[in-house]
Amino acid sequence: MKILAFIFVAIISAMSVSACNTVQGVGKDIEKGGQAIEKAAK
Repeated sequence: MKILAFIFVAIISAMSVSACNTVQGVGKDIEKGGQAIEKAAK
């Protein structure tokens, strides 16, 4: 039972870390898009 709980926690931790990286990547993409719009507006 302890092994199952450990595996569950490990999977949740891995998913949390990958989700944070994904959100950061989306944020950078949106920022670059905003910069491109600013350059086009000038």
